[in-house]
Amino acid sequence: MPPAGTDIGAMSLPPGFLDELRSRLSLGQVVGRKVAWDMKKSNQGKGDFWAPCPFHQEKSASFHVDDRKGFYYCFGCHAKGDAISFVRETENVDFIEAVRILAGEAGLPMPERDPQAQKKADRRGELVEVMEQAVKWFRLQLRTGAAAAARDYLDGRGLNAEAQARWELGYAPDDRQGVLRALKGKGIPEEMIVAAGLAARPDNGGAAYDRFRGRIIFPIRDARGRAIALGGRAMDPNARAKYLNSPETELFDKGRNLYNLAPAREAAGKGEPLVVAEGYMDVIALSEAGLRAAVAPLGTAVTESQLQLMWRVHPEPVIALDGDAAGLRAARRVIDLALPLIGAGQGLRFALMPEGLDPDDLIRQQGAAAMRDVVTQAQPMVQLLWRRETEGHDFDSPERRAALDKRLRDAVALIRDPDLRGHYEAEFKRLKWELFNPRRKPEAGRGGHGGRGEWRGRGNSFRPGQLPLAPSPSARSSVLAVGGEVEDKLREAVILATLVANPEVLPEFEPALERMDCRDPDHAAIAQAILACHHAVDLRGAVAARLGPDALETLFAQRHVAISPAVRCPGDPDMARMCLAEELAKLVARRGHARELAEAVEDLAGLPDEGLTWRLSRAAEALDRAGRGDGEDRTEYEYGTNGAPMRRDERSEFEALLGTIAFGKGKPRKE
Repeated sequence: MPPAGTDIGAMSLPPGFLDELRSRLSLGQVVGRKVAWDMKKSNQGKGDFWAPCPFHQEKSASFHVDDRKGFYYCFGCHAKGDAISFVRETENVDFIEAVRILAGEAGLPMPERDPQAQKKADRRGELVEVMEQAVKWFRLQLRTGAAAAARDYLDGRGLNAEAQARWELGYAPDDRQGVLRALKGKGIPEEMIVAAGLAARPDNGGAAYDRFRGRIIFPIRDARGRAIALGGRAMDPNARAKYLNSPETELFDKGRNLYNLAPAREAAGKGEPLVVAEGYMDVIALSEAGLRAAVAPLGTAVTESQLQLMWRVHPEPVIALDGDAAGLRAARRVIDLALPLIGAGQGLRFALMPEGLDPDDLIRQQGAAAMRDVVTQAQPMVQLLWRRETEGHDFDSPERRAALDKRLRDAVALIRDPDLRGHYEAEFKRLKWELFNPRRKPEAGRGGHGGRGEWRGRGNSFRPGQLPLAPSPSARSSVLAVGGEVEDKLREAVILATLVANPEVLPEFEPALERMDCRDPDHAAIAQAILACHHAVDLRGAVAARLGPDALETLFAQRHVAISPAVRCPGDPDMARMCLAEELAKLVARRGHARELAEAVEDLAGLPDEGLTWRLSRAAEALDRAGRGDGEDRTEYEYGTNGAPMRRDERSEFEALLGTIAFGKGKPRKE
């Protein structure tokens, strides 16, 4: 079989011909015949073109052509490819015909095809025709009296005659030579019937016999809609195998195909989530319930080739597995397979079914809305990986915690994409913090204290139930609560504008941007857009295309942004680096202090101590200095409990102030 993704027609062309063809073509010119470019978003000089997508109905220009790289991608329907795939899809022609059209435009004569490759392609075409004849025959058998039990079974599963016709379902009679006899009667040689996987010859040289007998038949088609194999469900509960698939043939490699691939690709192109189920009936139930972009592997665990097929259809397939132990084991196998393959914009999510139910069961018992909710709530792969490494484990010793660290490191090491590896490491760090430093919530009706358990100080004892659930009005209105929000947003705006105006420094500051927790929702959206478009030649244009021009216009119109030297004079990387380093350092330092003080407020709010707000405001002065950078000595940093940098002198003052607060005193004592 050819490698996954290789068209059989390409194998019949001389080496280097396709590369020469692509080098002579302008993808912008090829696509330009079918679309109207949005000249406001496009940058012709850089080979960067935008237009409404020709593959789905839309008004905005989300279809992007990179003429220099020779690839297109639609951010709406996720269609992607090169000049050959564009001609194939828009002209509805096969690979060789698309090459012929493009070769004519490029002035390249079509080479003579390899006779052996041509012979092989012709034979595959003949086998496809054999399979199509078999599908028609099996469909006719489902209407006969012998198939009454099969029709009753399908009706019981919610598939009426119209649905059975949509899915081309058939029936293989319990006859040793049913399809064999029927196809031979049409003049098809027995050797072709065996080669198509419809019949088999016994090892002792006896007469050939049908592979499928007494089974409901599910036709399996490739991405181009050609019948290449069959799946069969036994009607006899005592059959050796409940489900049986065609064997490996010249047409069929079960590890490189997916059930319902072509219709699912079309539905996913219109914005539907790609849902991966375990079997034929699950796929049919999902599609009939409105989740039409559904596929299933073919009797095997998911393979690497099948994952690559899924990612060509959708960047983030949803794996819907049965809600039992076997389903979780299958999810874990998929995770191990996927870790080395995932990357930016290429991942997996997992929809865990209610225990004991598969998608078909859930839809029949609770309806399509319940299934759609499960898909909507699918968890990212990192969550499943975390569950796998932590569920059923105790972490009550340093050795056990170190073992968890090692398992997580080993898993993350499998990720090849360094940027994504960093994100996984950061997420695991966050999850470990939550696991080892839980903030318990108070139980209803029993009071609460902020989740720190019993806390005793000098002469005072704070026990569960003594502190109110909410901070007092004085604490809420303190300098700590309101003093830094505006300042944070100002710094966020300067950082984002500097990166957009000086994209050449983005690779150096990308990790810091990923960790920056924007307080302003608009800033958060811009940060995400910058990260998503970090490889764009024109970063500002790409971000504007993603969010609309108003987002950046609003950002750059702010006075404190406009007067920033790195924004006023873009193109000076050193100035941009200095600006970003300073703003990020102040932002991180200020928020580090703020987190520790906020925890103090949460634990102490409501104490009958009139000096509490005064003491917190004094402690906030250290926080304010962190924001201003007063007297800053960058070599004198230590770190707070949340990992934020503090100067040593600030750290001492900060701890002293918190200590006096904890002990319930009035103003801090002078030593």
